[in-house]
Amino acid sequence: CWPVSRANRRYAGVTHIDVASLDEEEVNRIKSKLKEKNVSISGLGYYPNPLDPDKEKSEFYIGHIKKVIDAAARLEIGIMNTFIGADPAKHDDDNFEKFREIWPPIIRYAEERNVKIGIENCPMFFTKDEWPSGNNLAHSPALWRKMFGTIPSKNFGLNYDPSHLIWQMMDYVKPIYEFRDRIFHVHIKDARILWERINDVGILTTPLQYHTPKLPGLGDINWGKFFSALYEVGFNGSACIEVEDKSFEGSLETRKISLLQSRNYLRQFIT
Repeated sequence: CWPVSRANRRYAGVTHIDVASLDEEEVNRIKSKLKEKNVSISGLGYYPNPLDPDKEKSEFYIGHIKKVIDAAARLEIGIMNTFIGADPAKHDDDNFEKFREIWPPIIRYAEERNVKIGIENCPMFFTKDEWPSGNNLAHSPALWRKMFGTIPSKNFGLNYDPSHLIWQMMDYVKPIYEFRDRIFHVHIKDARILWERINDVGILTTPLQYHTPKLPGLGDINWGKFFSALYEVGFNGSACIEVEDKSFEGSLETRKISLLQSRNYLRQFIT
């Protein structure tokens, strides 16, 4: 649900729903189309940097987040997924102070509209452009613990993506148990660690130097253990395939194949 403009990011920037001009007629049209096709929307997504050091940009991003929250309420979806944001030039401790200022009013806004906010755990650190801290503070269980301690709202949780933990060399199953009540939405994306690259460049380089996103089943994640944990904690939300595997980017046909292949692989875990 990005603002209407040219899409300038590899996997984002598309205006699937123009929340800035969403009127009652469009709300009804979307609901009718979903019913006609027998599908549902698991959550509305908008992934900017609300903690951007440029105040004008930050205020714009926050304003559009609120519009997406409004749309999630009007469309009776109930979940809006996004990033916390960060100033990549600052340490996590400094960014956390900005989080304390920026985020409580956003969560209150969502509470008033009965919408849950799922924060994706992607560090948004892939190239030297995001060096050294990345563009999203919410990248580790230690930081989630602090975030939820600061904002204990039941409407504040995670859009949990295991791929961002595995390339940070972290356990991607254990946090499911601790944060079971905070997982509102799940992204299904795999990643392969390029150990030969790590042995060559180390882990202090930019992360895309030593890992690559893959379709589920084609990377290093043990999906059996992952889904077992979700079942054990009683997760009954949406788990959505996120395709960022460059092997399937060549054409629309290969992108369609990537979804079918992912679905077929995941059927052993999800009926």
